[in-house]
Amino acid sequence: MNDKKKMIGLFNDSFPPIMDGVAVATWNYAYWLNNSNVPVSVITAKVPDSPEEPFPVIRYSSIPILFRKPYRFGTPHTDLNFQKKLEKIPFELVHAHCPFVSGNLALKIAKERNIPFITTFHSKYRDDFERAFHSRKVAELATKEMIKFFDKADEVWIPQADVEDTIREYGYKGKLIVMENGNDFSGTEDIVSFRANARQELGFDQTDNVLLFVGQHIWEKNTGLIIDALSKINGIPFKMVFIGKGYAAKGMEQKISEYGLSKNTHFKGIITDRLLLKKYYAAADLFLFPSLYDNAPLVVREAAAMHTPSILAKDSTSSKIITDNFNGFITENNSDFLALKISELLSNKDRIRVAGINAGNTINRKWSDIAEEVYDRYKFWMKKKN
Repeated sequence: MNDKKKMIGLFNDSFPPIMDGVAVATWNYAYWLNNSNVPVSVITAKVPDSPEEPFPVIRYSSIPILFRKPYRFGTPHTDLNFQKKLEKIPFELVHAHCPFVSGNLALKIAKERNIPFITTFHSKYRDDFERAFHSRKVAELATKEMIKFFDKADEVWIPQADVEDTIREYGYKGKLIVMENGNDFSGTEDIVSFRANARQELGFDQTDNVLLFVGQHIWEKNTGLIIDALSKINGIPFKMVFIGKGYAAKGMEQKISEYGLSKNTHFKGIITDRLLLKKYYAAADLFLFPSLYDNAPLVVREAAAMHTPSILAKDSTSSKIITDNFNGFITENNSDFLALKISELLSNKDRIRVAGINAGNTINRKWSDIAEEVYDRYKFWMKKKN
C-alpha cells in the first residue's frame, strides 16, 4: 500500500441514484472532500443506472428489497471482485453512515487494519424495525443489538443536538459529537428572480399557492396527515406537489383521489436532477413536513436555502431547529390544526416571506463549510491512531 495515497472510506447502504437524505449527505461528504484534494472513496450497494461520479465509488452486489423500492440489500461478502478491490484500498479512516451491511463492513475493516472508525446516527431506526417486524418487542431487541454497533465506534456523530435524545433513549451511553448537515443549494443569488423563473418553468402562475413535500412516500413521515389536512382547506385554492417514492405512494394517490384533490395535486416521483429539485423548492410557498419519524432532515434545510419555510409537527425532533413564526412554523400533530395553519399562512404571504428569509439566514449552511469541519475531525482521529 502506498502511504501517500491514504484513503478516507465513506460507507452507506444507499447512494445516488437513491436520493434519501443520508445518501445525499454521503454524496456531499465525498464531493466536497474530493474537491479539497482529500482522497476519498464511497463504498455502497450496486444499483441499476448508477451515475458516474467525480470520485471513486466501489459498489458491491445487491438484490432488491421487496416492498422497499428502490432500496437494495447488499451482499458484499459473496462478491469476490468487490472483495479484491476493497483489499487494495489503503484506508486510513472509515466512516459509516448506517449501522447495517455497509456499516458492519466498515467496522470489520477498521478492526482488521486498526484504523479509526467513525459513524453517524442519522435515523430513527427503531421505527424502521417496527415497520419491518410488525412487533414492538422485536423492534426493541433489534434496537439493542444495533446500539452495540455504535458502542464499537471510536466516535459517534449526530447531525443535530436534539438527536441525542433519540440515541440515548435507544440505550447509547457514549460520547457524541454534533456534526451538522449542510445543503448544496446555499449561496443562490437573487432568490426572488430564481423563484419567479422557476414558477414559470414548472408551469405555476406567480399567484398560485404552492405546497411541497419532498421525501420517502411512507406513512411514517405523516404523509397521511398532510393529505387529510389538504382535504380540510376550504376557500383557498392551492397546488400540492409530492416528490419522492416509497411503499405508500399508491395509497397516497388513492387517498388524494378519494378526497377529490387529484386535479390540484401532483406526484412527481423521485427527482435526481438537483437543479430541477431546487426549482421546486424555490417555487413553493410552504414546505410541509410534519414527520415525527425524522431526526435532522436535509429537506428542511434545502427548502430554507431557497427561502421556503417549513411547517413542522410540535415536539418532533425535526422541529427543534425552528422558532415558531420566526424561521418556520409549528403545528399540532393533527390534520385540523395543520389545515388551519396552512390556511392562515396562505392568507398572509408576508409572514411566509419573512419566515423564509429568516430560515435562509439561520438553518442554512454550505456543505463546503461542513466538509472542512468533517476533515478537521478526521485528521484528529488519524493522528491519534498513528
